[in-house]
Amino acid sequence: QVQLVESGGGLVQAGGSLRLSCAGSGSTFSAYTIGWYRQTPGKQRELVAAISTGGSTNYADSVKGRFTISRDNAKNTVYLQMNILKPEDTGVYYCNAKRQTPWGTRDYWGQGTQVTVSS
Repeated sequence: QVQLVESGGGLVQAGGSLRLSCAGSGSTFSAYTIGWYRQTPGKQRELVAAISTGGSTNYADSVKGRFTISRDNAKNTVYLQMNILKPEDTGVYYCNAKRQTPWGTRDYWGQGTQVTVSS
């Protein structure tokens, strides 16, 4: 079982920056691929960025060059540094932990943190 707690959201002007944190519980946190997802009203939750257990990263095209995902396994925390924010980055940001095991996929979500970018 992994519990995830997001923090760092807030209100920021366009062009500004925020850093989101996803703090996980459990000794196996480093064994999970961690993703940040964004959801806006009327739209499906979309993947913004992800980082594998080995540190490989991938990003949605809309955030490449502006967002950076990183992880600190010693602190059981994954970060999402968001720079040059745009109004279209507004949404609830969720942290997800996923791992394949012989018994199936383990998949956990945090409660989300609101990011609002004003123009």
